[in-house]
Amino acid sequence: MKTLPDYLCSGLRILSIGLNPSLPSVREGFYFANPRNRFWRALQASELTGMVHEPGIDTMEMLLRQYRIGFTDVVKRPTTGAKDLRAADFREWAPQLKEKLLRYQPVVAWFHGKMAYAHYLNYGEGVRPAIDWGRQPRRIGRTRVFVTPNPSPANAVYSLDDLTTWYRQLGAYLSQLEYRR
Repeated sequence: MKTLPDYLCSGLRILSIGLNPSLPSVREGFYFANPRNRFWRALQASELTGMVHEPGIDTMEMLLRQYRIGFTDVVKRPTTGAKDLRAADFREWAPQLKEKLLRYQPVVAWFHGKMAYAHYLNYGEGVRPAIDWGRQPRRIGRTRVFVTPNPSPANAVYSLDDLTTWYRQLGAYLSQLEYRR
C-alpha cells in the first residue's frame, strides 16, 4: 500500500495528526497537498512558525528539523474521503499511533478534527469521552492533546479565519507548556 511517510523524531514540539492521507497527498508525496486544503494558508496566517511555507516535501522536512513539527495520521490507508474508512482500519492503525505517541512523546499531539481524535480514543485507548475544540483533559503518556477543526475542503463549515484562530491558540498553548518546562 502506498501511503505518506511519517515525519517523526525525538524532541518533537508538535505532532500533527490527520485522520488519514488523502489520495492527492499520497500522489504528491506530502501532507495537505490538495490545493483546496486550508492547512498551509492557516499555518502561515497563524504565525505558528513565523515563516512562509510553500507546500511540499522540502517544507515537511524543514518543519521537522527546524520547528520540531512532525506529521502522521490515525489511519495510514489513503482514501478519497473519511466515509471510505472502516472500523477495521481504526482497529489496525490507532494502536500503532498510540505506540508512536508513547515512543516520541511530543509536547502536543495536534489532532485535525474531532473525528480523528474520537476514533483514536475509541480504538487506541478504548474510551469514548466528550470532545471539545482546543486543549483536552486527557494526556497520552506525557503528551498533551489539542484538537482543531480539520482543514479539509470537505469541512467547509470552518473558515480559514476559524482555522487560523485555532492554530494561534495551539501556538499560545505550546508556548505556555514550553515556558513551564
